[in-house]
Amino acid sequence: MAEMMYWEAIRRAHDEELANDPLVFAMGEDIGVAGGTYKATSGLYEKYGPERIIDTPICENSFTGLGIGASFIGARPIIEIMSVNFAWLATDQIINAAAKVRYMSGGQLAAPIVVRSPGGTAHQLGAQHSARMEKVFMGIAGLRVVTPSTPKQAYGLLKSAVRCNDPVFINEHELMYNLKGEVPDEEFFHPLEGSEVVREGRDITLFGYNISVHWCLQAAETLSKQHGIEAEVIDLYALSPLDRAGIKTSVSKTHKALIAEEAEAPVGVGSEVMAILNEECFFDLDAAPKRVSALNAPIPYNHGLERTVIPNAGDIVEAALSQF
Repeated sequence: MAEMMYWEAIRRAHDEELANDPLVFAMGEDIGVAGGTYKATSGLYEKYGPERIIDTPICENSFTGLGIGASFIGARPIIEIMSVNFAWLATDQIINAAAKVRYMSGGQLAAPIVVRSPGGTAHQLGAQHSARMEKVFMGIAGLRVVTPSTPKQAYGLLKSAVRCNDPVFINEHELMYNLKGEVPDEEFFHPLEGSEVVREGRDITLFGYNISVHWCLQAAETLSKQHGIEAEVIDLYALSPLDRAGIKTSVSKTHKALIAEEAEAPVGVGSEVMAILNEECFFDLDAAPKRVSALNAPIPYNHGLERTVIPNAGDIVEAALSQF
């Protein structure tokens, strides 16, 4: 196992997939000469050249559409949208073209494209640069959505996504690019479906994804040391499809559930998990499940107000204790 940063794991996955298949190419803003806003493609422009590491203008709808069109004829593009806030401009291409083409062509066309983009609240970037758009994409039929919480996942999910014949949206978090973790030395492909038990427990299940997994782990330590409550932490790294069976398995053991997310609560990941709990785990629950989410407000630029809007591990502890 090698220890590397989140961005290094993403870069390694790019490098290996570009080397493996000449039909793989990457395209996006500043990914070439500059090596990417978060260094995820650093050095690849020099290694593979401008025809496979393609710098684009600021025109998300256009270059995403070019990549999707290329995927129709056999290429496997990795499209980087510099910030998920800008993905709003590419939603027509992602939703109306990539996600629907297999169905609308009767299986004659596929869109084996990867769209990866950083998002989340990342220290005073303001309301227009702090979007959490995973809940938008996870509701689209025909589109897979994954969100890595560790370097190992970031590496393995990208490699699996590149080789998948479905379009895959990879939601990364801007605060995690310098997160360190172990990644296998050998080539590794992470499943695009499922969830992971990252901490075993018996008293309550804490569900999280990307950065909220780390809040859940912090909260679980506090609950254990200060209150004698052993929380199980589940990483919902695959948001579409969600792991209904994994959710049920954990809740049937702990009989209590809490969902933590950085996004606003309405129509979000937590809402969908709540629906699964109601439909499949109702009689397993000993208490009403809780959601810990951001306030339903635009993200303020002011640092103090920003911290007030976004939840943290302490909020998870408080909400968990309310179930006992």
